[in-house]
Amino acid sequence: MTTAAGVVIVGSGLGGYSLAREFRKLDRETELTLITADGGEVYSKPMLSAAFAQGKTVATLATKTAAQAAVEFSATVLTRHRVTAIDRAAHTVAVTGPGGEERLVPYSRLILAIGADPRPYRVEGGDAVTVHAVNDLDDYAVWRDKLEGGSKRVLLIGAGLIGCEFADDLTAAGHRVAVVDPFPWPLGRLLPEAIGRDLEAALSEAGVAFHLGRSVARLAPGTATLDDGGTVDFDLALSAIGLLPRLQLAQAAGLTVDRGIVVDGMLATSDADIFALGDCAQTAAGPLPFVLPLMAEARALAATLAGRPTKLTLPALPVVVKTPSLPLAVCPPPPGAVGSWRISGAGRDRKALFVDAGGKALGFALAGAAAGERQALAKEMPEPLR
Repeated sequence: MTTAAGVVIVGSGLGGYSLAREFRKLDRETELTLITADGGEVYSKPMLSAAFAQGKTVATLATKTAAQAAVEFSATVLTRHRVTAIDRAAHTVAVTGPGGEERLVPYSRLILAIGADPRPYRVEGGDAVTVHAVNDLDDYAVWRDKLEGGSKRVLLIGAGLIGCEFADDLTAAGHRVAVVDPFPWPLGRLLPEAIGRDLEAALSEAGVAFHLGRSVARLAPGTATLDDGGTVDFDLALSAIGLLPRLQLAQAAGLTVDRGIVVDGMLATSDADIFALGDCAQTAAGPLPFVLPLMAEARALAATLAGRPTKLTLPALPVVVKTPSLPLAVCPPPPGAVGSWRISGAGRDRKALFVDAGGKALGFALAGAAAGERQALAKEMPEPLR
C-alpha cells in the first residue's frame, strides 16, 4: 500500500467511527485508515434490538456508506478486510481482502475497536437447529429476512437487556415470542426483583411468554425441551446470552488480555503504540459495554492521539433500556459492591436505590415515570473512573 504510516483503527462499529469523528475534530492532517470486516456502514448498533417494529431495514439503519464516511473523516476505509496479525516490531498489520489478497498496512499508532462476539450457545441438539444472534448489520439483514412473511414463533434465549429489548420489539411487530432464562426475573443482573417482576408483567401483557427459572435442555427442529420437561414450539430461535470480547488478535500479538484487552488510564495496551476501546477493552473499571462510556473513551483517546494526553474519566452514566412496554433506566452499582435495594414509588413508577450499610447510594434502577429522574440521580452516584 502507498498509505503512509499514520493512525490505523481496526473496526468500524460505534467505537471505531466515534473515534474517527472525534479525532478529525482535532487533527485533519494525520493519515487515518479504518479496516473493517463488514461493509463499513455507519449505523447505531444499539438500534438493532429495537428496529424491527419500526420497519427499519439495513438501508434505513445505515446513515452513511463506507465511501461517505471516508469522505467525512478524510480517511481510507477498507471494507470486507480482515486483520490477521499485528507485527509490533515492524508497526504493521497483515490484512486479507475480500478476494483473498494480502497486504501489510503500516501504522504509527494502532487502535483496536474490534468489539465482541455473541457468546456461543451450546445445547444438546443445537447442531440441528440454527440459533441466530444479531451483533451487527449483516446479522440484522439475515434475521430480518427470516422474519419476513407473517407472524413467526420466536424462541428467545436470554432475558437480559438485549433479550428484553428484542422481546418487546418483536412482539410489537406481531411475532409470538417465548423467552427462556434461568434467572427468576428478567434483567436479573441489573434490576431488583420488584422492578424485574414489573417488567415481566408489562412484557407479558404485551404478549411475551416467559419461561423463567428454566433453561433449554435440548433442541430439535421446531421444538425446545426445557429442563423441567416442558416444551416450546418455534419457527426461529434467537440467542441473546451476552458477548465475549474479541481477544485473539491482541493475544497473538503478545498484548496483555484478561476479560478484555487490558488498557491503562490513557486506553493504551501493554504496547504504548497500541490502544483499545469499546467492547473489546478492559479498563480499570472493568469492561464498559454501554454507549455513553464508549463515547467518553472516544473523546479521551482522540485527544491523546492528537497530541493532548488525556486520561479517561467517567461520571456515573445511566443506561436507558429500550423496552417501551415499561421504560427503564439503570445505573448498576460498582462490581462487588455490598448493599441492598430500597424501593419507593407506586404501581410500575418505581425508584430503586442500591445503598451500602451507611446509606450511601451506589446505583439505581428507575421504572415508568421515574425513569425521567436518571440524569439528576446520576450526579449523586460514585464515579467509575476519576
